[in-house]
Amino acid sequence: MKLGDKVPDFSADSTAGEIRFHDWIGQDWCLLFSHPKDFTPICTTELGSMARYHADFTERGVKVIGLGTDSVEDHIRWSGDIEETQGARPRYPIIADTDLQVAKLYDMIPASAEFDLKSRTAQDLFTIRSTFLVSPDKRLQMAMTYPMTAGRNFEEVLRVVDAILLTARHDVGTPAGWQPGEPVMILPWVTDEDARKRYPEGWQTIKPYMRVVDQPR
Repeated sequence: MKLGDKVPDFSADSTAGEIRFHDWIGQDWCLLFSHPKDFTPICTTELGSMARYHADFTERGVKVIGLGTDSVEDHIRWSGDIEETQGARPRYPIIADTDLQVAKLYDMIPASAEFDLKSRTAQDLFTIRSTFLVSPDKRLQMAMTYPMTAGRNFEEVLRVVDAILLTARHDVGTPAGWQPGEPVMILPWVTDEDARKRYPEGWQTIKPYMRVVDQPR
């Protein structure tokens, strides 16, 4: 999948019951993040971290859904461990991708991959470590993939979501390391004439292609 592609729809069982992905997203944004195996150390910290940030994504109109390759029953049992060790229990749905259907649809593993449910290990499925941001029109807006040994930083994911949501509402981009409230850049395809209408108070021109303006509200 490439940025801007329409993401595949699917039906799957989850800790919140059966979902039809596109219908479940509805008119909201969605963050789908995957892990290769339940009861593994790094993923335990990640699902706990997401549980703590869940309300921050919800406030921004972003639905959160996890994906693992184990059963719903395992996801529920593991949630107890997550709460015990991380201080927060996942309240977002977790998909039970036991047949690897979704992992294959989303190019996380080859379509030809075959692993026995009972004997497969996290190492077998180590590429199922992706985070996808999907817009209300069901298009891929962001994709990140981490190795098994490096835990995801969901504060950084939240920062990127803030940047993408801002860009979706205004023709601006965010510079490296941008934080909400800091100046942004007018995008190259916005002419000076159009920019004057949008930003009558003006902007700072560093180079003809670098126009800095206060963050739109």
